[in-house]
Amino acid sequence: MPFIFQNTPKENIVITVLIAPTGILFVFFEEMVLAFQLVFFTYIWIALIPNACAASNIKMTHQRCSSSVKQTCKQETRMKKDDSTKVWPQKYEQLLHIEDNDFAMRPGFGGSPVPVGIDVHVESIDSISETNMDFTMTFYLRHYWKDERLSFPSAVNKSMTFDHRLIQKIWVPDIFFVHSKRSFIHDTTMENIMLRVHPDGNILLSLRITVSAMCFMDFSRFPLDTQNCSLELESYAYNEDDLMLYWKHGNKSLNTEEHISLSQFFIEEFSASSGLAFYSSTGWYNRLFINFVLRRHIFFFVLQTYFPAILMVMLSWVSFWIDRRAVPARVSLGITTVLTMSTIITAVGASMPQVSYLKAVDVYLWVSSLFVFLSVIEYAAVNYLTTAEERKQFKKTGKISRMYNIDAVQAMAFDGCFHDADIDMDQTSLSLNSEDFVRRKSICSPSTDSSRITRRKSLGGHVGRIILENNHVIDTYSRVLFPIVYILFNLFYWGVYV
Repeated sequence: MPFIFQNTPKENIVITVLIAPTGILFVFFEEMVLAFQLVFFTYIWIALIPNACAASNIKMTHQRCSSSVKQTCKQETRMKKDDSTKVWPQKYEQLLHIEDNDFAMRPGFGGSPVPVGIDVHVESIDSISETNMDFTMTFYLRHYWKDERLSFPSAVNKSMTFDHRLIQKIWVPDIFFVHSKRSFIHDTTMENIMLRVHPDGNILLSLRITVSAMCFMDFSRFPLDTQNCSLELESYAYNEDDLMLYWKHGNKSLNTEEHISLSQFFIEEFSASSGLAFYSSTGWYNRLFINFVLRRHIFFFVLQTYFPAILMVMLSWVSFWIDRRAVPARVSLGITTVLTMSTIITAVGASMPQVSYLKAVDVYLWVSSLFVFLSVIEYAAVNYLTTAEERKQFKKTGKISRMYNIDAVQAMAFDGCFHDADIDMDQTSLSLNSEDFVRRKSICSPSTDSSRITRRKSLGGHVGRIILENNHVIDTYSRVLFPIVYILFNLFYWGVYV
């Protein structure tokens, strides 16, 4: 601040003027030094203190990072993947001009229909169910069409291949399977979808699909039948004015694996065809057909159905050779064969759909059951007529004729011995009282080994003679008639159905 002199003379005025600015400058210089010191220490504080703190925390930070290094690496890897996922679709979207076009509309909207070529490679026919009347097939379905909106300039790459993620952003044909019950696109390990785009806009879309579809089967000739099944492909939304389906390579558009085989069928033919389908509310649609012809293996049913039925019929003929007085033997044999045939018919019917018409196997089994049943009826008739003739003869003469001499045969049925000592073919009558039966039974008791051996030697000839002499005429004719008629039936059956 300036010095003030009172009563100052003129010569002192200069000193006053000089001293006043010097004080001001001195004060100003002092303030500048203080400001510089303040700025300098502030800079030191800002620059050096954070570095010192960072250096002091290096060890702690290193320990913390080492304990969580694995989690940090995983997060960084995930972030990199997310970044790459966000980057590459944007690049390809820009290259294919996806954002510049409305892919909700079909290519060439308002003009001619879009031609979409189809070809199929059948991988397997998994199953065929007669009960549900359907089949399951796995195949590769390929679509070919052109969309100029996806064309791109390229001098090096002939095409670009994408997975299922791009399909959601562009137009693709909406093919579905007519009369299908279940279908799905395989998704292991990723969805089995491939999209290939060429520079000129030609597109290939390939899918791996498993479809279960209906097959309208005719079982009138089962199990000697041949089934014609087909899988039908059609656009769901676009009729023939908007989309035209066709086989890409004609008849060669349908290919199959060489090793395809089924347990019950031969695959005789695979063919491709096309046609039109009309719906009253939406119009005409192009439809493609995958046709295949299946011929059933017959050997399984011969072993499981036909051969057992033939054995049961032949077994029922044995009763014609058993004596007509052996009632338990002939009745039990007939009942057994009838029940066995019923079991075979039930087993075959359980594995078949309940159709309202006769199948070929039903004809054979029911005719075989008829032969078995007639063999039982035949013995019932023989037994009844034999009893009626004996009663009539007894009422007429009071005696039993020697042609109905069955006493020895009855005794053999009871005690298991052939009574050759009591057979006298020249006698005119024969008493059947209990005393005679007891006497014959005592004679049958073996006294020595030699008499038993003698009776066994003569048993065969005498039993045959007794059976023939006591045989009824119906049994005689049945032994010849039943086999001949059954053989004729088999010739007619196999001639018609095979």
